[in-house]
Amino acid sequence: MSSSSLSLSASRRQFFILVLVAGFLISMVGFGPRSALGLFLPPMSAANGWGREVFSLALAIQILVWGAAQPFAGALADRFGIARVLSVGAILYAIGLALMAYSTTPLMLNLSAGFIAGFGVAGSSFTLVLAAFGKLLPQEWRSPAFGLGTAAGSFGQFLFSPLAIGLIDGFGWRNTLLIFGGVVLLIIPLSLALIAPKAHTEAEPSPAEKQSLFQALSEAFGHRSYVLLVLGFFTCGFQLLFITVHLPAYLVDRGLSADAGAWTIGVIGLFNIVGSILAGWLGDRMPKRYLLSIIYFARSLAVAAFITMPPSFTSAVVFGAVIGLLWLSTVPPTNGLVALMFGTRWLATLFGFAFFSHQVGGFLGVWLGGVLFELYGSYNVIWWGSIILGVASAIINLPIVEKPVPRAAPAAA
Repeated sequence: MSSSSLSLSASRRQFFILVLVAGFLISMVGFGPRSALGLFLPPMSAANGWGREVFSLALAIQILVWGAAQPFAGALADRFGIARVLSVGAILYAIGLALMAYSTTPLMLNLSAGFIAGFGVAGSSFTLVLAAFGKLLPQEWRSPAFGLGTAAGSFGQFLFSPLAIGLIDGFGWRNTLLIFGGVVLLIIPLSLALIAPKAHTEAEPSPAEKQSLFQALSEAFGHRSYVLLVLGFFTCGFQLLFITVHLPAYLVDRGLSADAGAWTIGVIGLFNIVGSILAGWLGDRMPKRYLLSIIYFARSLAVAAFITMPPSFTSAVVFGAVIGLLWLSTVPPTNGLVALMFGTRWLATLFGFAFFSHQVGGFLGVWLGGVLFELYGSYNVIWWGSIILGVASAIINLPIVEKPVPRAAPAAA
């Protein structure tokens, strides 16, 4: 009996490690190319004679489609398995990038980079990886795993930003998009590791296990803390996606080289590895709502300092390091709060709806960034808007109640 127990424990541990490694690689491969798309704005716009609003609108559509499709991708993953959804998403993502390479009109760009890639990213994003961690890993592993899984996406950002610059210089922007499309297809074999034998899954409490999707959504959107969490996550998307798409061009406008933008985005990804892991670790040691409030307020301070100081390569990289520590560090406590309040049965779906709010904010950040730049010749209005939103989200997260929702016990036979 003792030997059998030890053998089962070792087997489970090996499976958990396999899930972690595969999830890290999927997050890295899925997040990396998408985070580097802002680097294609100058060469694609110049090649096709477009203003910045054309490319901005296409990526804004991608962000909005990604967000709108994420709850449905989550529901499909909760119902039919995460590996299947990841594989289909990877195929759509690769097709979108390949078609983007040959888009010569705004309509083609909106269809490829916007709609097709948006659906693809929704089905292959790190949010599904985090849901897999929540479902497949034991409870004591979850918060650190959420941080590590998010950090893996950040490592992809760190890796693919300078890689994109090198490939664009060596092979051209069109071939670089095709290469990225091929890399994304690696998600398909990696996703097979997230298919769990029943022996390795943890049983969910009976009331949650029997809960329907409609019941889960009614419960969540009737819960004040979940609504506050969703509203606060809007700001995260607004700030992050505006910076991802427009920061390289902003730095060029202020007299710096294109390399400064690439390295700043890369540094953001590098330091977010630390920030995400730290957020996952802190999520088990302090109230998650306080952690989120601190992150949002600190972001506003960092942005205010950055836009008011003289432009230089050093200040850009320092800003990248500081904002990187706060970049995706909101994801582990947000995901952790959803799992704490509602369990893991519909985790991918409920976090998907929170992520939709994130992407609506991202859509507005990216799109308004281009529109307001063309209108005023400057990004100042959008920068100050992101500061105000950060302070508002810091306040919104404070009243969240961190405890499981009460559910009636099943009636006795």
